[in-house]
Amino acid sequence: MAPASVKVFGSPASAEVARVLMCLFEKDVEFQLVRVDAYRGHQRMPQYLKLQPRGEALTFEDDNLTLSESRGILRHIAHKYAKQGNPDLIGTGALERASIEQWLQTEAQSFDVPSAEMVYSLAFLPPSMPQQNDNGNGNCNGRDVSVVNASSKRVLAGAPAGGNTAAGGNNLQKEEEMRKLFEKSKKDLEKLLDIYEQRLEEASYLAGDKFTIADLSHLPNADRLASDPRSRRMFEARKNVSRWWNDISKRESWEYVRSLQRPPSAANNHGSNSQQQHAPSADEYEQRGKNYQQQQGQQYDKERVKSD
Repeated sequence: MAPASVKVFGSPASAEVARVLMCLFEKDVEFQLVRVDAYRGHQRMPQYLKLQPRGEALTFEDDNLTLSESRGILRHIAHKYAKQGNPDLIGTGALERASIEQWLQTEAQSFDVPSAEMVYSLAFLPPSMPQQNDNGNGNCNGRDVSVVNASSKRVLAGAPAGGNTAAGGNNLQKEEEMRKLFEKSKKDLEKLLDIYEQRLEEASYLAGDKFTIADLSHLPNADRLASDPRSRRMFEARKNVSRWWNDISKRESWEYVRSLQRPPSAANNHGSNSQQQHAPSADEYEQRGKNYQQQQGQQYDKERVKSD
């Protein structure tokens, strides 16, 4: 069997990579996934760095064409492989395609940033937001509080007894910073979801009555938010958004992508849920941010692919 002409370099945990993988599954395009995991930090493969010297989170090859912006890649896949797989992803008539492009731009310009910022901030916040009687910082009655996030295997803590007080203070400061980012992003995203709610009263999907790349592009970040009890209410509280989300998130192509997103550490666990936990240091907080940026690879449409 001849090798696949399409290659995707990156980690399936990246929103950019996940977007492209789902589109390839929808279009029944044979491809090779070359994992360049953000978990490995700067230890990138030499051949990958030749393609992306700056170490972007995503590189897509199709014969002699190399691309790195996920939404441009979606357009390319949908156009080039129009006659196979799902025929509706890019539309047919001029009006239909214009509507798809409008909502794809809305996702890129208005949904992507606040949703990515929410995902980022949630990685640092405890699994249940502290109430007002927590003195606003998760520290109840002056006692040290450690909350284990079972989903991400992380611990947020106050300064450990007899430990490094400065480190504990930095952690609490970082948590407060992330809480403010979460609230700001949540407010912006809820305004947009109100617009989606009205639109989805009129149509089954954002661009009309068919699932397209405009819907597909929302899935990576939306899936993380809808899976987290601290943010899923934004989707559940809006009837039409909830119906739309339940529909698109259950697509078989997305289930394939999710099956690829298990981090390497999970595969080495042999089914065990037992992991040693520790309170992250200030340096670890910084590294998380770097890892997140590598995983998300937010290019914000610096490069566009012109469609025929």
